[in-house]
Amino acid sequence: MNKIFTKVIFMLVVLLVTGVAVHAQSIVVSGAVTDKLTKEPIPGVSVTIKGKTVGSSTDTKGQFSFSTTESLPFTIVVSYIGFTTVEREVTSKTGLLFELESGAILGQEVVISASRTPERILESPVSIERISAAQLKELPAPSFYDALTNLKGVEMSTQSLTFRSVNTRGFNANGNVRFNQYIDGMDNQAPGLNFSVGNIVGLTDLDVDNVELLPGAASALYGAGGINGTLLMTSKNPYQYQGASFQYKAGINHVDDNATNQGIQEFKELSVRLAKSWNNKFGFKTSFGFLQAKDWAATDTRNFDRTSRQLKGGDRSNDPNYDGVNVYGDEISQNMINVAQSVNAANIAGINAATTPAGTPVTPTSGLIPNIQAQLNAIFGGLGVASNAAPSAAQQATALSLLPAALRPTVQAYLPFYVGLRVPGLIPNQFVSRTGYA
Repeated sequence: MNKIFTKVIFMLVVLLVTGVAVHAQSIVVSGAVTDKLTKEPIPGVSVTIKGKTVGSSTDTKGQFSFSTTESLPFTIVVSYIGFTTVEREVTSKTGLLFELESGAILGQEVVISASRTPERILESPVSIERISAAQLKELPAPSFYDALTNLKGVEMSTQSLTFRSVNTRGFNANGNVRFNQYIDGMDNQAPGLNFSVGNIVGLTDLDVDNVELLPGAASALYGAGGINGTLLMTSKNPYQYQGASFQYKAGINHVDDNATNQGIQEFKELSVRLAKSWNNKFGFKTSFGFLQAKDWAATDTRNFDRTSRQLKGGDRSNDPNYDGVNVYGDEISQNMINVAQSVNAANIAGINAATTPAGTPVTPTSGLIPNIQAQLNAIFGGLGVASNAAPSAAQQATALSLLPAALRPTVQAYLPFYVGLRVPGLIPNQFVSRTGYA
């Protein structure tokens, strides 16, 4: 019995020592990965031991940590899309720092949105221009949306700092209704306008994961609206990109702008993002963007002559055809004589159509008026009104009393145009414009 007990104690001691030895051989490898050019941390980088499946990926701060039973030294492989893969033999388990350089790997980028299945970008059924997360950090533009104009085959119409219209085929316009724009698969065109108003209701720079542009027709994938191309913007999900981050940009605008007398104006933009997830089952994120700048001031009220395409004198008080440079809606103008003649012809045609066919005998009291203009000429001539003179109000009332009661309201509405054209110069040969608004 004592021998058996002694053997059991011996085996337990051996197992305990072996467990301690195994546990002692398990080490924790930790470090960080940064961009060699910008020195900023890179999240989502794959860090593994060469030839093994042991490894991890970097968090939002570019840091990684994993446990392994491999003994030092061993080789660590660090890889990330858009950067050159780094292999290094390490002899220390902590404080490791890897710096990645940007590098292009032809045909290795993966696009999900083109045909809704993962595939290599060169095998996609349509042409694709893509801006990755790494490229977004290096864009020489105020925002990622401004940088779209640098993509191949893109033309952009700029209305203001926050309103730009993207076009890839055909003619550009202030609002391109034939261009699709999706954010995480949702069309963000403005209701009632039927086109996307730039990135006003879009993503902030902090929340953009990647941007894909289909410059050709994509109707087979995204409906008839994609005849001029489709823009796909994908935001960062809270499971891969966690934590709080903020970004502040500042600049100046209107440098040496003497034309508008605005002077140098400040440009400020603030972006804030907060994301958190629990066990990859539940997560949330929220983002906030604020932009403040003075774009341009519409204060030029000088008169513009659209015929000669030159500025001219006058304003609304002394020019009926006034067209202010920064007054909107007054571009529409019409000649008063032309308007009177067109309304006169329409009234005559309507009145004649409402009476009996032409050729029927007509008297002032018969109620049959095939030609109201000739009939009124005859009536006013009988009342002693000269052919080029304006009948008085009493004479007009007498003429109306000679007509059938059913036609009197229509003819009464027609009389001002009849009189205006009957008297030379009463309606001036003058163009007039709408009032418009500043």
